Amino acid sequence: MEATERDLPAIARLAGVLVRQHYGFDAKRFLFIDDPESGYAWWFAKELRNKQALILCAKLSGKVVGYAYARKEPRDWNALLDAHAALHDILVDESARRRGVGRQLLEGVLAAMKARGAPRVVLHTAVQNESAHRLFEALGFRRTMLEMTCEL
Repeated sequence: MEATERDLPAIARLAGVLVRQHYGFDAKRFLFIDDPESGYAWWFAKELRNKQALILCAKLSGKVVGYAYARKEPRDWNALLDAHAALHDILVDESARRRGVGRQLLEGVLAAMKARGAPRVVLHTAVQNESAHRLFEALGFRRTMLEMTCEL
């Protein structure tokens, strides 16, 4: 279901989990700021009003247990990427994993972005997040790029 203002505190909490997860994967690559939840609450409140953005949330027993954030993006000459939708975030709370919640969120993003005229959805995923890779590939995503980082 599409998120509302009331869902944002719970979604921001989950976004903080996502930030910490990525920072734990590679502290040199991924940004970490104090209180990412506040930043996400502010950003997502703004994105709820953005016609190009989509924030979905999944609930079990009335509690938000997952979210997905995507947005239609214009052509990007630097990335050689035509207009598309980008899946920026998807996370399911540890307590709700292995129940199909992530799949439902991802299917929701794909359907909504197709309905909005996006020809494709592109995402970035941490190399270490193999369970996410399996989900993405099960729903038709293919590997197209590999980001590499060199510390200077």
